[in-house]
Amino acid sequence: MTENGKVWLVTGASSGFGRAIAEAAVAAGDTVVGTARRTEALADLVAAHPDRVEAIGLDMTDGGRIDVVAADVLARYGRVDVLVNNAGRTQVGAFEETTDRELRDLFELHVFGPARLTRALLSQMRERGSGSIVNISSFGGQLSFAGFSAYSATKAALEQLSEGLADEVAPFGIKVLIVEPGAFRTNLFGKDAAHFSQQHPAYTEKVGATRKLLQDGDGTQPGDPAKAAAAIRLALDAQNTPLRLALGSDAVDSLVGHLDSVRAELATWENISRGTDFGTQ
Repeated sequence: MTENGKVWLVTGASSGFGRAIAEAAVAAGDTVVGTARRTEALADLVAAHPDRVEAIGLDMTDGGRIDVVAADVLARYGRVDVLVNNAGRTQVGAFEETTDRELRDLFELHVFGPARLTRALLSQMRERGSGSIVNISSFGGQLSFAGFSAYSATKAALEQLSEGLADEVAPFGIKVLIVEPGAFRTNLFGKDAAHFSQQHPAYTEKVGATRKLLQDGDGTQPGDPAKAAAAIRLALDAQNTPLRLALGSDAVDSLVGHLDSVRAELATWENISRGTDFGTQ
């Protein structure tokens, strides 16, 4: 199954980016181990390619299960060439509306789960001197706005873990790619993947617009997951794989605007900032 292609381990492979990435890998002749909480959603892909697709049940908030799955995949396939940490969900709510439980659960799913799975596979990549780790973030990993403080916090944490990791493992031939999509036609806006905190009337106007954006936008997002999967493969195959890959015009526009704002603010306060060094006046 693995002699003539790469072995991909894709979390959240039942739909959205995960499904598109899995399908693109299979089309290229690679082998895919797709994980999902409900593996029946992958039954058609497994049936179509029983020799190159396997579905494994995995909840990314279950650390013990993550260890078992990683060990099992390595024992049976011998390696993982590409790990895609994709499983996730949307969380919408003002900071004050977001409970401690909601915030912790989101960090378990978006940060601690991917970190644990990555650590479980990293040593074999390092020893082999090759491998790729793809962490699906969001343009919200670099910026945030009303209603997305919790979601963006988890993606920002994932991005900084990834950036440090990339520097550490580059000497071993391992690539790390942070993917920052905008709005794509995945199920993230759908009722199964979008979680809304209990509303507080004080934030009805400010956060209400974000809630409405998600509730009305499902199925009309501009991004195409299949094109995203192709872009990710292109980036991984490039001689100089980027650390960050923005996907979608909305992501590019938002990130450019954010970076311009950060630079302008830094320039405005530069003299004050530099003046805090010893020996300055």
